[in-house]
This record gives sequence, structure tokens and C-alpha cells, in this order.
Amino acid sequence: MKTIKQNQPVVATALLGLGVHRASRLVTNEEICETLDSSDEWIQSRSGIKTRRFAADDESLLDMATAAGAKALSAAGVSADQLGCVIVATSTYSQHTPAAAPQVADRLGSTAASFDVSAGCAGFCHAVGVASDLVRGGTASHVLVIGVEQLSRFMDPTDRSTAFIFADGAGAVVVGPSDVPGIGPVAWGSDGSQAHVITQTPDCRAVTAGHGPVVQMEGTAVFRWAPFAMAKVAREAVDRAGLEMEDLDAFVPHQANLRITDTLSRNLKLPEGVAVARDVVDAGNTSAASVPLAIEAMLRGGEVKAGDHALLIAFGAGLSYAAQVVALPPLAEA
Repeated sequence: MKTIKQNQPVVATALLGLGVHRASRLVTNEEICETLDSSDEWIQSRSGIKTRRFAADDESLLDMATAAGAKALSAAGVSADQLGCVIVATSTYSQHTPAAAPQVADRLGSTAASFDVSAGCAGFCHAVGVASDLVRGGTASHVLVIGVEQLSRFMDPTDRSTAFIFADGAGAVVVGPSDVPGIGPVAWGSDGSQAHVITQTPDCRAVTAGHGPVVQMEGTAVFRWAPFAMAKVAREAVDRAGLEMEDLDAFVPHQANLRITDTLSRNLKLPEGVAVARDVVDAGNTSAASVPLAIEAMLRGGEVKAGDHALLIAFGAGLSYAAQVVALPPLAEA
């Protein structure tokens, strides 16, 4: 009997390039408070957020994902026909079928295998872990990972727990082979017993024309969980990468809320000199897009440089979470 042939494995992978798309319309706290019973001072004290970006009326989730993906390919020096897979992490594409990823791949000129990942705010880090293993296993030579959200279309503007937090945007990376390991093993998991903490309500069975689902969140429950439970996951990711906290140049958590970022950073006892991403102040919480957007802000602002070691961690609906240490990728030209 003949033996089944398997792909030849690749030893190491890395993030080869990064591209982002920041949604067109800048939205201030004052504008949010035109509908929400709140104030700029209250919003900043609870979340740290000063502004966020919403997509324009003619700016779709697919548009944002495609723009970020094209920039990532350019930064990596990889063409669309070199892609073996496209993964889109999102919770706000308006259709369950067809998925967003095949349409984004087509717009970019690729016929690669394509699928969506729905892991809430943790989707991007999940997708990076899957992409790295696809390349290492020889299934795909290069994988385009895109985190994209259009949360402004899934919000109740009068909900004091969510209306001021969420925003729109997209970020993408190309994962490919590397002479030097640039993506550490993923530390991930879930806690379905807390599925009720972040939801879209009503679910698709109850949606009617003009009354789509909106994101609802028990903010206090998230705050009690994320900064404490995620510290253990972050340490596991660093340990699995064979590093110490002292080896890190940057910490890039999901940009959920500035208070969560600051509390988690303190709980990790990060060494002085480790740059901490705080893009949430200007960009709001963009869910699966927040980690790549935050990396871009740090690279663009000179806080870090390509090749620096960064601990990524994301957490959200599910509840789901994932973390890994990466070497930061080069950034697409402005």
C-alpha cells in the first residue's frame, strides 16, 4: 500500500507586512453626546476615549478590508497570486453567507482559499495563530490576515454601555515563511459560561427589516474579567515564546478601554521601557481591527520599529481570547 504524501513543513514564520485603513469620519465625544445622555468628561473617565472613527455612508466593511489588505501586501512585497489563503476576522459583516473573505480576495485579485473567523475582539490574534500554522504546515505559502469591523452599524446610539466605545476600521498583515522565527506559539482559549456578557441582540432569528441586531455588553463584568484573567494568558504566551518580560519592546493589547489596558499592564508588571499601545484614545474600540491598528499607530509614531518583540493579546465576545509574541512587521508607506 502506498503511503500518503504530506506537505513539507516550514520551520519559521513571521509577519511580513502591515497595512491599515482608518475609517473616514472622525467622531468626537461631543457628537456622541448629541444622542447619548452623557458628557465628554464622563466618557473619558470611563474609557479614555476622546475620538473614534466611523465609516462613511459609501464606505463598506469590504472596502475597508480590501484597502488594508492591499497595503499589507505592498508592505510585504507579496503579490495577490502568491497568497495561499485569506482570513478575515470580523463580527460585523452583514451577511452570514457569502463570507467576506472570498469577496475581499477577489477584489485583491486572488483565488486563494478564503474564510471568515468570528471570535469577537480576539479574532485577529486567533487568525494570526491559524495563519502561522497554515504556513508552517506547508498548506499555504503566504496568508493574508485581516481584522475589520463596522461596529457603527451595530450600535444603539442611546446605550450608555456601548455607544461611546465602539468604532470602525481595518488592519491586515501578511504571514509567510521566515529565516528567523517571528511569531510565537499562540496561547488561547474560551469561557462559554460567560457568553452572555457580550452579545448581538436580537439574534438573526428575530431580525426584521430596519431592525438589525445591536451589540450589547455588560461592561462591569468585562472589566472584572479581562485585566486579571488575561494577565495569566499573556504570561503564558511570553513563556511559550521562550522569552521573559524583559525581552519585550512593546505590549499591544486589544484596545477595549484605556482603564483595562492600564490595569492589565500593571498586573503584568511590565519592565520600564516597554511601550504600551493606547490607540483606543483616538480610535475607540474597533474589536478585531484594534490590534493591527494599534501596531500601526506605534510604528507610525516611532514608539517601536519593525523587528521589535511585541506581546499581542486580544479578548472579547465568547468569551474568547488569544495571545502571541511577534516580531513587528514593516509598515506600508503612507
